[in-house]
Amino acid sequence: MSRTWLPRVTVATVIEKDGKFLMVEEDIYGEKILNQPAGHLEPNETLIEAAVRETLEETGWHIEIDHVIEFSQWTSPNSQNHYLRSCFAGTAIKFNPNQTLDEGIIRAIWLSRDEVAAQAHRLRSPLVLHHIDHHINGKRTNTDIFSYYD
Repeated sequence: MSRTWLPRVTVATVIEKDGKFLMVEEDIYGEKILNQPAGHLEPNETLIEAAVRETLEETGWHIEIDHVIEFSQWTSPNSQNHYLRSCFAGTAIKFNPNQTLDEGIIRAIWLSRDEVAAQAHRLRSPLVLHHIDHHINGKRTNTDIFSYYD
């Protein structure tokens, strides 16, 4: 009997402020890696709601979503899990210094594109820098492409 294929639906945000990007340093299996604020879609929430929630839970930043950067598919060479990643661009609105960060998150940090690229060996996936570059190059789609039905 073959294993059931089940892609994981994830969201990520690219938040740029003063030429720096909001990143998270997280502990994954004892390794300190870098990622955008990102996580999994939860029941009864839209992709946009998930992106806003994950950014707050991982960084303490309240954000507004501006547009979609890209939908990506990627298979992790480590776990063989397949991911459908919705990446959004947003604006940082307000920081909550009292926000408890998700388990595994070491800290939120602001890094330039070059600082992220210099640590490419620590990125959670190749999509991290890929989506920053798409953002810099102006790739965008309006969020009105989404429909949510109960």
